[in-house]
Amino acid sequence: MQILTEALARIFSLSALRYFLMAGIPFTIFYLIYPASFKKQKIQRKEASRKDFFREIWHSMQTTLVFTVISVVLLFTPARQFTQLYRHIDDYPLWYMGVSLVLSLVVHDTYFYWMHRLLHHPKLFKATHLVHHKSTNPSPWTSYSFHLLEAVAEGGVLVVLVGIMPIHPLTVLLFTITGFMINVYGHLGYEIMPRWFRHSWLFQLLNSSVHHNLHHSRFKGNYGLYFRIWDRLMGTEHPDYVKEFDRIQAQRFGQRPVVSESKSPVPVMDC
Repeated sequence: MQILTEALARIFSLSALRYFLMAGIPFTIFYLIYPASFKKQKIQRKEASRKDFFREIWHSMQTTLVFTVISVVLLFTPARQFTQLYRHIDDYPLWYMGVSLVLSLVVHDTYFYWMHRLLHHPKLFKATHLVHHKSTNPSPWTSYSFHLLEAVAEGGVLVVLVGIMPIHPLTVLLFTITGFMINVYGHLGYEIMPRWFRHSWLFQLLNSSVHHNLHHSRFKGNYGLYFRIWDRLMGTEHPDYVKEFDRIQAQRFGQRPVVSESKSPVPVMDC
């Protein structure tokens, strides 16, 4: 029991520190020190309140505790024997760590898309996901602002990952850091993608801060986490996304907005 308690305290402390650093640094830069400098990159003109920030931090600490409990169970209890976690880095080729990290992000994006769609069912939305959507104008603090039950569902991806493929604990750590960095960008409230991104193949594949910001302001559509793939396949990408992205980029760089992509947007499904 002492080992579990110490592991719980250590992992929670490190995870909380990571949250405050990785969400706090961009918040300080974009919202406190240089908001005027980044004015053209602001996606929504309205401002979130200090009350919103404190609410988001409170729920994020609860989420961090839930994620910590899941991690401790998987790493330090007999449940570990039912996972494919391996102890020694040289049990698999070193390059496999990179491959497993990329695969983890792909699996997580799929897991998140369908879980997210489910949470938008009216009954589940009111009971759980509404907590996250109270942040209609998200900030970096919003990244982990979930209801306790949604936090359990979100953390469930760790159970899936360690159950379906061999993975080293270091890769799991890198996955959580990478995923959180992208999550903070998605909730940043500012678009920071460079000018060339719009006309590259990456635009067809990756989400942007505008992409997820639309989900918060319109409450439906754009359910994906890292990639546009599932939203485009399932017809759930918001039809205003490309237009909104072009508006922000034109606001930033002064170029004429690009009206459409190579194919017309698909109408958004209701859930």
